[in-house]
Amino acid sequence: MSQFVNLTVFKNFFKSSNAGGLLLFLCVVLSLVVANTSAGASLQSLLDTKIGYESDHVHLSYTILLWINDGLMAIFFLLVGLEIKREIVEGELSSPKKASLPILCAIGGAIVPALIYLAFNSGKETVDGWGIPMATDIAFALAVIGMLGDRIPASLKVFLAALAIVDDLIAILVIAFFYSSGIEASYLLYAAIGMVVLIVMNRMNIQNPYLYLIPGIFIWYFVHHSGIHATIAGVLIAMTIPTNDTAAESPLERLEHALVKPVNFFIIPLFAFANTNIALESEMLNGLVAPLGLGISLGLLIGKPLGIFVMTLICSKLGISSLPEGSSYKHIIGVGLLAGIGFTMSIFISILSFNDALHINEAKLSILLTSLMAGLLGYIILLAFGKKVDVT
Repeated sequence: MSQFVNLTVFKNFFKSSNAGGLLLFLCVVLSLVVANTSAGASLQSLLDTKIGYESDHVHLSYTILLWINDGLMAIFFLLVGLEIKREIVEGELSSPKKASLPILCAIGGAIVPALIYLAFNSGKETVDGWGIPMATDIAFALAVIGMLGDRIPASLKVFLAALAIVDDLIAILVIAFFYSSGIEASYLLYAAIGMVVLIVMNRMNIQNPYLYLIPGIFIWYFVHHSGIHATIAGVLIAMTIPTNDTAAESPLERLEHALVKPVNFFIIPLFAFANTNIALESEMLNGLVAPLGLGISLGLLIGKPLGIFVMTLICSKLGISSLPEGSSYKHIIGVGLLAGIGFTMSIFISILSFNDALHINEAKLSILLTSLMAGLLGYIILLAFGKKVDVT
């Protein structure tokens, strides 16, 4: 029964991610069109408008763009954290046998792209962007694989979802440890106190998930001012929400259900619209073949599938784990390409990596074009080998 409930949760999540991915694509196209018309400057001016409250003791006055990237995206990371915890407790990461393949593939799919990027950018001013090609956009990737319907084994879709979730966890750790700076110990202490409150609430078995969000708001504020990126607060809060491995719906699952649609249909599309407001310039196009652009594109397009394929091969040959049921190594190549759709998390890391606007826009353009290529190639390969199982 527990397995049935978990499968239902996955199906709902998958359907929402599928539709959300299509909306995400439309927002990207719309943003690029607006950016390259006379309305582009007005949109940028709007995004640069400051809103909020500021006093001697409270500092909450930021641009609309920052509220989207640091505020609303914390809710996205909260959902990611909930998905990670659910998978660990009752899903595809709940046992060593089930978790080994997606975990190891995610690690391989993160390390190889980072090494490719560093090979092109080591010693250059763009070296800090090594985390950009490590990420997978779960909404886009699931949207593409969803279009294949029953042409591919269902186990392959579950594998991609689990891999992307682990990939998100790796990206979260990278952001926390490598893209945070100027740590303020006092604010970090206040955030830690907030976490203790949430842990106590968990131990007291408080079942209303929304009560956890009240201390969570304060934790977000303190983390934001501590020097660690504010979105990490979302993941920390998620880890304290109670869950279970039974048929009964847990507080974590209730909160996850409540957040999936707002995140997939509002927060991520809004993030995409605000952050792909790119006015195309010749310098930017030249950047596609510069070390920055090549590091990102080759990292996502070659590094991702290569890292995932090699890890799958090693795991299979050593008997650590087996291929997803009904799939072949050809399917793994297709899934590896879909994992090369970096979009949301890659753009997010590019914003954290550089201070120069040109570098950020060059990175965004490389991510957009490469993600489109990875999605198309992955779709074509999976379509070509759908239902053709190679057991060799």
